[in-house]
Amino acid sequence: MGEHATAAGKVYLVTGAAGFIGYYVAKRLLEQGCMVVGLDNVNDYYDVNLKRARLAELMPHEGFVFVEASISDHTAVMSLFEQYKPAAVVHLAAQAGVRYSIENPDAYIESNITGFFHILEACRHFPVEHLVYASSSSVYGANKKVPFEETDFVDHPVSLYAATKKSNELMAHTYSHLYRIPATGLRFFTVYGPMGRPDMAYFGFADRYFAGKPIHIFNNGDFDNDLYRDFTYIDDIVTGIERLIAQPPTDGVPHRVYNIGNNSPEKLMTFIETLERALSKATGREILFDKIFEPLKPGDVPATYASTDRLQQAVDFKPETPIEVGLQRFADWYVEYYGVNKA
Repeated sequence: MGEHATAAGKVYLVTGAAGFIGYYVAKRLLEQGCMVVGLDNVNDYYDVNLKRARLAELMPHEGFVFVEASISDHTAVMSLFEQYKPAAVVHLAAQAGVRYSIENPDAYIESNITGFFHILEACRHFPVEHLVYASSSSVYGANKKVPFEETDFVDHPVSLYAATKKSNELMAHTYSHLYRIPATGLRFFTVYGPMGRPDMAYFGFADRYFAGKPIHIFNNGDFDNDLYRDFTYIDDIVTGIERLIAQPPTDGVPHRVYNIGNNSPEKLMTFIETLERALSKATGREILFDKIFEPLKPGDVPATYASTDRLQQAVDFKPETPIEVGLQRFADWYVEYYGVNKA
C-alpha cells in the first residue's frame, strides 16, 4: 500500500459516512482492509435515498460498522469513541452549502460548531493518532490574490458557512495546542463526481435539464468576467486524505491546514459546456441547457483557485483530474442511476 497508506486492521472513524466525500473515504479505507466506523445522521438536507444508496454499497464490507447518530449529540459521540476507540478520525460530517446558511443558520451552528466541539472533546478524552477534518475554500472569502495560499489572511468570510469552517480551524488549533491532538484541516475546493451532492450546481443543472426546466446561472451573463471555480474530482480528494491520514503533524502545535484543489480554475461557462458534452455522450443525443442568467448570489465569491504546493510537499501528490474526465464519469453515473433514456 506504499509509505503513505493507512494501516490495515486499525479502526478509523469517518463522520458523514453517508455523505459524498465520507462515502468515498470509507470505501477506500475498507478496500485497504481497515475497519471503518461510519457515523451519520442521514438528514434530509438533500435526497435521503442517495445517502442510503451510498451506505448500501458500504454495508457488505466486513469491516464496516454504521452508527446512525448526530455529531450534535454529545452523549452519542462520546459513547461511540468509548466503544470503538478509533486510531484516527476523518471528520466530514457538517451542514454544507453556502446559500443554505443564509436561509437556515441554526443548522450550521448546531452541526459545524457544536458538533465539531463534540468531536474535539472526544479526541481529547479518547486520544487519537490523527484528526483529519473538513474545512473549506470558502474561508478565503472574496480574496483577490490568487492562487489562494494557506498563509493568506482569512478573517473576512462572506457567509456563515465560511465563518463556521474558519472557526473549526481555530478550535482545532486550540485543542492541538492544549491537548497535543494531531489535527489536519483540509480546505476543499468545489468537489464533484459520481454520487455527488444534488445541491451542487453541476448536479442541479442535470436535474433541471431532465425535468424540462431551464438552469439558472448566477454570473450576470458576463462571460468576459465569468466566475472561476477550482473544480476538484472526488478521487483526487480521497487520495489526498488517504495520504495525509498517515502523516499527522508532530512539531510545535501539531495542527496543519492544507488546500485540496485542482490548482487549475475553470470558467463557470466552460464547466457548463463540458457538462453538456458529457451528458450528450452519456445519452447519445445532443444536450443543450436552456440558460437563464442572474446576478451573483449573496455569499458567492468571484473566484476560487488553490495553491497546492504545501500539499504536494507534504505527501507528494496534487489533484489533476481534468473536468472532461471527471464530468464524463459523473454523467455516465447519473444517466445509469436515474435511468435516463438513451438515444
